[in-house]
Amino acid sequence: MNLKGIISVSGKPGLFKLVGQNKAGFVLESLDAQKLKIVVNMSTTKMASIEDITVFGEEEDLRLPDIFEAIKLTDNIPVVKGSDEKTLRAYFRTVAPAHDETKVYFSDMKKILTWYGILKELPLFEEEPPLPVEQKETAPGEDEKPVEK
Repeated sequence: MNLKGIISVSGKPGLFKLVGQNKAGFVLESLDAQKLKIVVNMSTTKMASIEDITVFGEEEDLRLPDIFEAIKLTDNIPVVKGSDEKTLRAYFRTVAPAHDETKVYFSDMKKILTWYGILKELPLFEEEPPLPVEQKETAPGEDEKPVEK
C-alpha cells in the first residue's frame, strides 16, 4: 500500500493528497469525489502524513499502515455509520490486538475505519510503497585514486 503524500488535516474531515506547494502553504486535494483543492498554512494548521501516524499500543505504538494491512486481510469490516462501540472495539481487537484500549478511543477507531474506506477505493491502495533512496555504499579506498610516484 502506497500512502506517500496522503495527509490528514486537523479540523477537516476525510483525507487529502499533497499536490504542491506555493507561497501561502501546501496545496492539498481531497480524496473524495469532489476533488476539492485547499491551501493550508503550516503555521496555523496541523497536518499528519498517514504513513507516520501511530496508534497507542500496550508495549509499543502500532503503525497505521500496518493496521490497514490487517484490515485488508479481514472479511467482515464493520460499517462505521451506525456501529456501536462494542462492535468496533471487538473488531479492532482482531486487527490491532496490541493496541492500548484505555488510550485508543471509539472516535479513533471510527476515524481509522473511515479512512480505510476512503483509501481502499484508490489505485494507490494496491501499489507497493516506493523503496527508500539508499546511497551507494563504496568499500573503503574504492573512491581513492592511486597515487602516482
